[in-house]
Amino acid sequence: MRKHQFLLRDDVVFLNHGSFGACPGPVFEEYQRLQRELEAQPLEFLDRQLKGRLADARATLADFVGCGADDLVYVHNATTGLNIVARSLPLEPGDEVLASGHEYGALDRTWRFLCGKRKAKYIRREIPLPVRNREEVIETIWSGVTDRTRVLFLSHITSPTALRLPIEELLRRGREAGLITIVDGAHVPGQLDLDLNSLGADFYSGNCHKWLLSPKGAAFLYARPEMQHLLEPLVVSWGWQSRDPGPSPFLDHHEWTGTHDPSAWLAVPAAIEFQRTHHWPAERERCRRMIRTARRLISDVTGLEPICPDDGTWFHQMHALPLPPGIDVVALQTRLRQEYGIEVPLPELDGRIFLRPSAQAYNTPEDYELLAGALAQLL
Repeated sequence: MRKHQFLLRDDVVFLNHGSFGACPGPVFEEYQRLQRELEAQPLEFLDRQLKGRLADARATLADFVGCGADDLVYVHNATTGLNIVARSLPLEPGDEVLASGHEYGALDRTWRFLCGKRKAKYIRREIPLPVRNREEVIETIWSGVTDRTRVLFLSHITSPTALRLPIEELLRRGREAGLITIVDGAHVPGQLDLDLNSLGADFYSGNCHKWLLSPKGAAFLYARPEMQHLLEPLVVSWGWQSRDPGPSPFLDHHEWTGTHDPSAWLAVPAAIEFQRTHHWPAERERCRRMIRTARRLISDVTGLEPICPDDGTWFHQMHALPLPPGIDVVALQTRLRQEYGIEVPLPELDGRIFLRPSAQAYNTPEDYELLAGALAQLL
């Protein structure tokens, strides 16, 4: 796999796949082919064919993520999918939503907004860094459960720290306690193997346009069949009280919310096929080796302890490494980009600044050597 198979500029060392992904050329060509077909006969495409095409695209994705084809719907991004869930829940004054302190900022805002309107409480359990073992993290989060907890909301892989949280045990406990369990899986499809039926979350939303390599604007919302009746559409459209009902109200209410371009959704099977034909398990393992190398090189530059053990369970194709205090984030990011051509995010959590490089098929070990050398100069 080489960079020329993607559409990235040659003068950019792209170490920020985790933010918006990057689409391979063949997948993007299929996306544009679909767009041209739509524009050639919009009524045929959107009115007569789309329902069947979406069913086929859902079936392919459902097989990839391990659930029933009628138990997920396409949405434009994981934030939208999770907003559908959050806004549908019957939270009452005093109810509590429990999360970790490492959640994605947009979803932190979502829960604060909704809990403020419902007079509920959004409880974040801070996870001290560095983490030592999974049991400590599990107990840290679970100790936040009270008799008012109604919802357990967790990232599968966190955005600011790129940690893979031990959600399996937490979801099991949540089910036993009668909690509604919701997972932000924005970074998971294409980076980890996923079996939603076995995982057991009530609701799960993941992006396809990150690690699965689809065009931008493709994601999914999964709802366990027994919980689908809770969900209300963010946008009420023709699927509400449909005269031509599909397999379930869940699909009717959320699949069609007005005119839009569904080409990114319909291109997801092409992204799945691209990974299949390019032996993606081996490619993911190569990427993880590069991230381990980046971890060592950058830790040698900063002299700071990594935030987790390197035991194969905490990080995969991206990793957050602490930077020294007092860093001017804007200045450092600007100089990395302008002087070295490096695009890499510098997330902040609780006043600490991190460097979060990603590894994807278009990257090489030399990219991380360049990053470490640049940091050695700029820090």
